[in-house]
Formats: sequence, C-alpha cells, structure tokens
Amino acid sequence: MLTSAPVSASAPLSRSAPASASVSGFASASSYAFSEDARPVPAATGTTDAVRLEPGRTYRSTLPAGGKAYYRLVLDATSNAYVSATAVPDPDASVSAIEGIEVSVQDADGRSCSTDTTTFGAARSPHPIAAGGAREVGGTRCQGAGTYYVVVERAGTTDSAPAAWDLELAAVAEPGLAQAGATKAPEAWDSATPAPPTDEPERRPGGAGFASATDLGQGVWTDDIAPGQTLFYKVPVDWGQQLSATGELGTATAGSGYAGSALDVSLYNPVRAFVADKSVGYDGKQRTAALAPLPPVDHANRHSFTDRVSGMRFAGSYYLAVHLSAEVAEEFGDGPFGLTLRVGLKGAAQEGPAYAGQSVPEGIFQVREGGSGGGPGAGAGAEGEAGGDGDGGTMTAVAVGGIGAGTVILVGLGVWTAVARRRGGLAG
Repeated sequence: MLTSAPVSASAPLSRSAPASASVSGFASASSYAFSEDARPVPAATGTTDAVRLEPGRTYRSTLPAGGKAYYRLVLDATSNAYVSATAVPDPDASVSAIEGIEVSVQDADGRSCSTDTTTFGAARSPHPIAAGGAREVGGTRCQGAGTYYVVVERAGTTDSAPAAWDLELAAVAEPGLAQAGATKAPEAWDSATPAPPTDEPERRPGGAGFASATDLGQGVWTDDIAPGQTLFYKVPVDWGQQLSATGELGTATAGSGYAGSALDVSLYNPVRAFVADKSVGYDGKQRTAALAPLPPVDHANRHSFTDRVSGMRFAGSYYLAVHLSAEVAEEFGDGPFGLTLRVGLKGAAQEGPAYAGQSVPEGIFQVREGGSGGGPGAGAGAEGEAGGDGDGGTMTAVAVGGIGAGTVILVGLGVWTAVARRRGGLAG
C-alpha cells in the first residue's frame, strides 16, 4: 500500500497563474454546507500540475466555467478507491435539463477507468449534484499501481458564458477481501415494492450537505422544505438489510398550476456514488416520490450493471438528497412546504465480508447499533462487524463523517465503467 504525502493548500498547482482556478474565492453563494475540514485545493487545467488527493479527506475546489479540472491519485494494486465530486452551482444560475457534471478516472496513458455523469434533470433547477469515479481491482484495465487522474468537467453546457461552480471532492479507499468472493451479483432478491412505514411522524430537520446530513432510522420523519432547497439525510444500512424510502410533498396553501419534476429524491451510497432517484410533478396536491425497490446490501452487488443494484455494495451511511424545484415558487409561492420521509429497513443485519485490511477512512463501511445520531466523526471500528437489527431503532454508521478525517493512503480504484444517465450512476 502506498503512503500519501500531505498536500499543502497553499502550494501552487500550476506553473503559470492563469493555468488553474483560484482557491481564494469560491464561485457560488449557495447554502450548501461544505465539510468543515474540507481542504482548499486549486483545479489544474492539465495533468502536469494536478494536486494529489488522499482518501479519507474532503477538498473544496472550483470547476471552471469552461474546461476541465484535473486532480491526481497515487494508487496501489490491491485495493479499490472511489472519488466523488459534488458540484454546487449558484442558486440563481440558469441550467438546462441535460446540463450537469462529468467525472472520470484515467490512467497515466490517458485510458479511461470509469466515467460518470449527473445532470439537473427536467426540473432545470440548480442544486448540488454529485458524480463519482472509481478504479476497482480485478478488471482488465487500470490495474497497476501508480499515478492516476481524476478529471471533472461540465456536461451538456448550453450557456455561452456559464459561471464557475464550487466543488466538494471526497476520496475513499476500500481494501480487497481476505478470500475471493462471489463474481456475480445475486440474481434472486425480494423486488416487491415495500409498504411505506406508517409510524407517527417525528420532526427531523435535514442537513445542508453530505457532511451535515441528518441521521435517520426506520420510521416517518417530517421537515419543511423551500423551493430551490436541497436537504440531506443519512440512513445507516447494514449488510443484508434492504432500504426503502419515499418522499411526500404536502399540499400547497396558495396558488395553482403545475411544476414538472418538482420533488426529487436521490439516493447516494457511503462513497457518495449515485444509486437511484425518483422525481414527481406537483399541482398543489400531495404527491409522493418512492425509490424503486433496492436489493439487500451485498458486497457482490458490485458485479451488476444496474445502478440501483451495484450501488448497494457497502454497509454504512446511505444519503438521501431531497430537492424541491425552484419552479414551485412560481406557481405556489415561496413556502416552505411540508415534507415527509418514510424510511424502511427490512431484514436483520448480517456479518460483513472479511476484508484484508481497513478502509480509509476507517469504519466507513460499518454500522453499529445504539448510536445517538451524533453526526460527522461518530464512532470508529473494524470493518465487518454486524450492526443493528433493522427494527426501527436509531443506528449510526461508524465514521459516517469519515470522508474528510485523518491522514491516510490512497489505494487502487478498479475498472468501473459507468453509463451516463439523468442522474449519472456508476455501473459495477
């Protein structure tokens, strides 16, 4: 495993000043809450001056209005690694349905290890969107130890003079298995649409970013959401457990009309890679957006080519990002509007796979029972321990805020060819 050298936030990334984006002033005035320990790094315009990213840390950077942003990885040949980029446009920006962010990982010879694209979708509402890249061992490409590059760029830009976007970058390393595991995703699992929980609702305000996402367990949770706002929640899901989630937008108290793709519920896994989403329009009456049935969490799910299966490859905190389109304000006023989340966890927690080492950050793929919902940095432990029993009690993923903690090692990302889609998932 290769050790990683610290990156100085003040170190120049480019040999010439115009060659990289500034890190002294970030692009947007969005209410997105970046990780408190996110390290500012400049975005290089080429590979030569790309700053090295380390797993277990988060970074804050800027995606130029035109062109690409390059970052460097140093990988070994035995572990998987994942890098996510969250794009944060200005809330007043104008975006199209096909516009978004593209993230790719490339080897030193320019060969692609993975490509992932996320767009804003039919609502055309500017909000934080995340896409991820990966290099996973065991494939036919990108298998050696050495230098790799993360390339972040705009996708589908139609504006002739677009503004720069803020970026939050996070890297995670996953060790290989102590013994060879399954090479095919499970073919049989309960794909019936689960009945949403009907418990008495409990108020739980959402967070403003991945790092500040609010802990949820099984149950019914309520909050207020304003047009243009994105709320973040995290749900600990253990090995063998099956997650379900439904978002409900309450009735409007004023106005009339129709807003297309008004409510969007997106699910991201512990490494902030897209899993699934659901959008619904709004005519002032209550509407629900339920995620399609998801498989139980299983290490072997990574061998599927379907986002909602391959994404359920880890135990840990799964993130729900709930966005209400800015268009809703044009038809029904500024709100806020009532939001209800119904979260289900089916099945008992099972023993996790036997990893050959520790993840980076440590414990990110572990769930423990009895957590207090303490937020980032809560708890730590060895991978593979069984967690909660899925009975609706509060569980907290160990090191749920671990992306962004500690000085660690960046290790291998295997071949993960992704298919561009409306939300841009990674295919295992």
